[in-house]
Amino acid sequence: MLGGPSAERNVSLSTGGAVARALRALGHNVTELDPQQPDWILPVPTDMVFLALHGTYGEDGTVQQQLDTLGVPYTGCDAEASRIAFDKVLTKQRCVSAGVPTAKFAVVDSAATSWPRGWEPPVVVKPVRQGSSVGLQFVERVSDWSGALREAFRYDTQLLVEEKIEGRETTVGILDGAALPVVEVRPKQGAYDYRNKYTAGATEYFCPAPFDCEITQRIQTAALGAFCAIGGRDYARVDVMVRATGEPVVLEVNTLPGMTETSLLPKAAAAAGMSYERLCQRMIELALNRRGPLVKAA
Repeated sequence: MLGGPSAERNVSLSTGGAVARALRALGHNVTELDPQQPDWILPVPTDMVFLALHGTYGEDGTVQQQLDTLGVPYTGCDAEASRIAFDKVLTKQRCVSAGVPTAKFAVVDSAATSWPRGWEPPVVVKPVRQGSSVGLQFVERVSDWSGALREAFRYDTQLLVEEKIEGRETTVGILDGAALPVVEVRPKQGAYDYRNKYTAGATEYFCPAPFDCEITQRIQTAALGAFCAIGGRDYARVDVMVRATGEPVVLEVNTLPGMTETSLLPKAAAAAGMSYERLCQRMIELALNRRGPLVKAA
């Protein structure tokens, strides 16, 4: 399943196209289904669904719930974990309850909300239920606050406000209960926003990230903690800021991360010695293992 109705449709089409090519190269019979409308129908027979959707509908638990009703196995987290992870406030609450380090935050429900009392800029404003940095706003001055809220409210009815963590930006792939090598993300200019994320050459990536062993382990432990806190299964990608002191701060959990061959989860898998095709195959195995042993392609 690729494409879909969300603001991240184009990213999803890229992910799905790359996955479909890899699965065909492995010998699987693949049908590409774009669920733009709610009355989609799976081809018969369908052994399993590889979810390559991003954003609303694909990552918020909706399609997972539909597939559960159909009794068809699918890749990635279940409906409840997807719902929690897609909601940045619920994710924060789960992290706090589990003792996972995360940034100070507040919730905003109206564009008329005044600057939060006791806070100092800079802060980050995010739509609560969006991904791929859609609607992300960096507020460096109090005078920028109202404009940032107006822009972010274009994408959701509720916003998350976080302290802006100064430090190094990393992401950790989780696969089958284990943390993959840490990826460090270094935009050449500005922050890791939508433009820098999807503009070729705008960002440098380092994997394994150049941290010492102790800090690397702390980052991976925090990422795994967040993954467990939302009830994750099979795989995900967890974004983690690292303060100058080496303290990790979890930002969010991505239950259906990008899966083009240059995406961050495949980069981390490659650093662990796993090819792109093998990564896709492992994701299939994890899904089908919930139904019984996989009959591998010839």
